[in-house]
Amino acid sequence: MSLAAKLLLTPLLVTQALITRARLPRLPEAAGERTGRTAAGEAPELHLLVAGDSSAAGVGVADQQHALAAPLAERLAALTGRRVHWRLHARSGLTTGQLHELLREELDGSFPIDIAVVVTGVNDVVDQVPSHRAVAAREALANWLRNARGVRHVAFAPLPPVHRFPGLPQPLRWVAGSDAQRHNQALAEWAGTRADVSAVPVSLKLHAGLMADDGFHPGAPAYRHVAHEIARHLAALWRTEAPADHHHNEEDTPDDHPRAQSARQDALDHRREPRHRPGDRQESGGRRRQHRAGGQDHRAQPQAARHTPQRR
Repeated sequence: MSLAAKLLLTPLLVTQALITRARLPRLPEAAGERTGRTAAGEAPELHLLVAGDSSAAGVGVADQQHALAAPLAERLAALTGRRVHWRLHARSGLTTGQLHELLREELDGSFPIDIAVVVTGVNDVVDQVPSHRAVAAREALANWLRNARGVRHVAFAPLPPVHRFPGLPQPLRWVAGSDAQRHNQALAEWAGTRADVSAVPVSLKLHAGLMADDGFHPGAPAYRHVAHEIARHLAALWRTEAPADHHHNEEDTPDDHPRAQSARQDALDHRREPRHRPGDRQESGGRRRQHRAGGQDHRAQPQAARHTPQRR
């Protein structure tokens, strides 16, 4: 939607956001273990990291077995024939940039990672992070996972269809949904420029029966559907790339990384990030280039337009 329309609606949106924030219940993160292995067997292991905000943490369901990470691991194991060793790092309310900070603190290199699944974005919309800055945060996170932790592929889940959240009143739902769609477009266009990164296609016809009691977080049926969609995407990627035997470029993974040598022969290691790093992307005169997806202007919105009700 246009900036002018957003500004005109700002007083109403702010009022709706405050009322909605007070009305919506504060749901806890799902209980249970945040690491596990699928059924033992002779198949080789695939190491999976799931990281993100409240939707990664399982807010909306009682336990991790009905959330995202554990069902995703089970489905991925069934589709690939691999034993999946998975770990979850997530916290409610995180933006993409804040998730990067959390992972820097919590990932110590003792857990080797083949594939990382990142679930963020709604809080970028809540905090009115412009889509080009959200993409820059995703790029920084993906490059760090690839270079510092030896991750072979980073898959980003899309933002949910916020315009269908029953817990949000109109026009707040429409405006936040429009922002989320713009972020998804920017994510897809950026991921299309990378071989070692993907935007997971998820088709979900959201309705109240799939949502948690607050009408703002997924319920068990939505988690199960999204877990299967992500697993299908990762399994197709793994089947396509795994048969070949590629050598990993030593620039991508530090020599002291616990999986450095075996990673060099894994199928997904030819999916390398571009040579630039976020801090290296400078134009003449020291100005940083900005992502502009689809030719649209993704400039920051005024502070007054911060209207989304609560962080996920």
